[in-house]
Amino acid sequence: MEVKDWAIRAFGDDDKLVLLGGILVLLALFAAAVGLVARRHRPAGVAGVLLFGLLGTVAALSRPGAGWLDALPSAGGAVAGAGVLWLLAGRLTPSGAGTTEPPGGRAALDRRGFVLAAGASAAVSAGAGFAGRRLGGSGAADAEASRAGVRLPRPASPARPVPARARPRVAGLSPFTTPNRDFYRVDTALVVPRVDVGSWRLKVHGEGVRRPLELDLPTLLRRDLIERDITLTCVSNEVGGPYVSSARWLGVPLGPLLEEAGVRPPSRGGPAGQLVSRSVDGMTIGTPVDTVMDGRDAMLAVGMNGEPLPFRHGFPLRMVVPGLYGYVSACKWLQELELTTFDAFDPYWVERDWAREAPVKTQARIDTPRAFARLRAGTVRVAGVAWAQHRGIRRVETRVDGGPWQEARLAAQASPDTWRQWVWDWPATRGSHTLEVRATDATGARQTSRRQGTVPDGATGLHSVVVSVD
Repeated sequence: MEVKDWAIRAFGDDDKLVLLGGILVLLALFAAAVGLVARRHRPAGVAGVLLFGLLGTVAALSRPGAGWLDALPSAGGAVAGAGVLWLLAGRLTPSGAGTTEPPGGRAALDRRGFVLAAGASAAVSAGAGFAGRRLGGSGAADAEASRAGVRLPRPASPARPVPARARPRVAGLSPFTTPNRDFYRVDTALVVPRVDVGSWRLKVHGEGVRRPLELDLPTLLRRDLIERDITLTCVSNEVGGPYVSSARWLGVPLGPLLEEAGVRPPSRGGPAGQLVSRSVDGMTIGTPVDTVMDGRDAMLAVGMNGEPLPFRHGFPLRMVVPGLYGYVSACKWLQELELTTFDAFDPYWVERDWAREAPVKTQARIDTPRAFARLRAGTVRVAGVAWAQHRGIRRVETRVDGGPWQEARLAAQASPDTWRQWVWDWPATRGSHTLEVRATDATGARQTSRRQGTVPDGATGLHSVVVSVD
C-alpha cells in the first residue's frame, strides 16, 4: 500500500513503465547469475532457466480468463533458453595455464556454435510468442479495429452546453474539460487491456437480481444514453495533486439498468448493499447500491469527450459515479456486475485496508502561479480549481502569509458534478510569500485544514504554494 502511493507520487502516469524497466533489470541480473552457475554446473543452470519459465507460465495462467495458449510464450522461451544454455555451457571450459588453441580450431567452432545457438534460441522464443498471440486470441490489431468500428449514437439526454462564464481564460489554469490524452490514469494494469468487442459481454447477476442480464456492446449502444460533464478524482491524489480530471461522458444510466434487472436498493428493502464491478484484468471494485440508485447520473460509460473510450481509460465500458473516489466506483474494462453484501465480499483495495465507502472530499488547488515561481510586483492573477462532486462548490477563499481570508471570483458552475474554476487578483508585493486556498461546498461545509494522507479514504488539508516577488 505504501509502495503503491510512493510509486504514484514519484513517477505519476509512468509508474508502470518504471516497474517494467525494473523487471527487465532483474531478468538481466538473473540471466547473468544463471550463466555463471551453468559454467560450473550445467544441470543447475538449466534448472534455473526452467524454474523461471515455470514461474512465468504460472503467472500467465493466473490471469483472469487465461487458457493454456497464454502459457506458450513463457514455456517455449524457457525450453529454448534451457537448450541453448546446455549447448553453450558445454563449450565454455575454463582456460588453464599452457592451454593453446590452434587458429581456426575450437575457439572458432565455439564462435560459430554460439551464433547458431543464439539464433536458434531467438527463433524458438519468437515463434512461441507469435504462436501464443495468434492462437490465444484476436490480438491488439483486432481490438483496435473493433474500437475503430464503434459509432456512438446521439444521446437521448444530451449534456447542457458549458457556459462561457464557466471557463475563465487565465494562463496556466486547468481547462474545464480535460483532453483525453491528459486525463489522469491510475490503475493496476501493467499492460493496458485491448478488448475485442466481438467476444465481449457484460453480465449482471447476483443477490436480489430477479432478471439476470448479458449484454453486448451493440445492445448497450441501442439503449437511451445520457451525456454528462463529470469530474473524477483518484483517492491517491495528494493535496494539490494532479489526479483529478473532468470529461464529457456518454453512457447507459446505471440505476435504470439495475432496476431492469429487478434490483432494489437496501433503502427500498433489497438484500444486496454492494455492487461489485469486475474488470477483464481481474480488478474488483465495490460501490454502494443505494448510491448508484439514488438518482445521480451514475453510468456505464461508452464514450469520452466525443469518442469511444480510449483503451487506457476503459474501452469498451467503464463505470462513472459522480461523488465517489475512483477506487470505489470507476471500474475500467468492465465485464461483470455482481450484487452482493459488504460482509460477503471485500474488493481489491478494501482487502488492502482502504475504506469501503469513500465520497469525494472537498478540495481546492492553486494552478497558477506554480510553486517557487518568480513574479513581478503588481497585480497577479491567482487561479485554480475546486471540487466537491455531487455537492458543488459555493465559495473559494485565498490568503497570503497566514493573513485574512479573501473571497475569490467563482466561474459559473456547469454542474454540481464538475469542478469549478476560480480567480483572485492579488496585489503582490516584493518578497517571499505563501499562498493558500480553501473551498466551501454547496452544503456550507468548509474544507478542513487538518492534514491527512490518502489512506484510508482520501487526503485532507489546504493547498499552498510559495512564490517570490521581485
